[in-house]
Amino acid sequence: MERKSHRALSFRYHGRVRSLFLVFLIAGLGALSASAQQPKSAARPRAASACGPLAGQSFRCAKFGFTYKVPLGWVDRTSDLGDDSEDADAKTAPRSGSETLLAVFERPPEAPGETINSAVVIAAENLASYPGLKTAADYFGPITEIAEQQGFKAEEGPYPFPVGAKQLIRGDFSKMRGKLEMRQSSLVMIEKGNVISFTFIGGSKDEIEDLISGLSFGGRAAPR
Repeated sequence: MERKSHRALSFRYHGRVRSLFLVFLIAGLGALSASAQQPKSAARPRAASACGPLAGQSFRCAKFGFTYKVPLGWVDRTSDLGDDSEDADAKTAPRSGSETLLAVFERPPEAPGETINSAVVIAAENLASYPGLKTAADYFGPITEIAEQQGFKAEEGPYPFPVGAKQLIRGDFSKMRGKLEMRQSSLVMIEKGNVISFTFIGGSKDEIEDLISGLSFGGRAAPR
């Protein structure tokens, strides 16, 4: 019954979740590439915000009260996935008050490789875009639908998941890319009239847990 209600919500808002579409598009680019992607034009500077920018390895968001510690050597592509994105699909997606707060990769998305290109994407969506959404768990209706369109299978969730003293809702997904397993986990919370999603992409359960450990609330980021 719970799964049904999530499905109903997902179809009501199909196409409106720009940030979610970008997250799962990233997942498609996040595995080994057969060839390099075409380079994008230089991204414009991001407007001043209460979140970020990334400073060293730390991304602090005073507005929503969290810090994320980015692994050493990762590539910041947040500006490429913001409102000024050159991506054609992003341009045709309806604007719903969404913002990509952080998008970081283990290596550049256009660079070919023989392993899953791990990534972390943090996005905010205006809750007003979802008049039927009451809880963070409801947001997994759209998440699950888009995940399945990209070939992922839901493994578990949505279920409560604590990060320190903060309670979020988590869902886990996986799919095979050739002989490689790609895993994706999303944590969701509702804060200050926004739905905040933290999406982690990696090649194993242990790697996903390690990426999640970089997230903290109300204090200093966890050491890495």
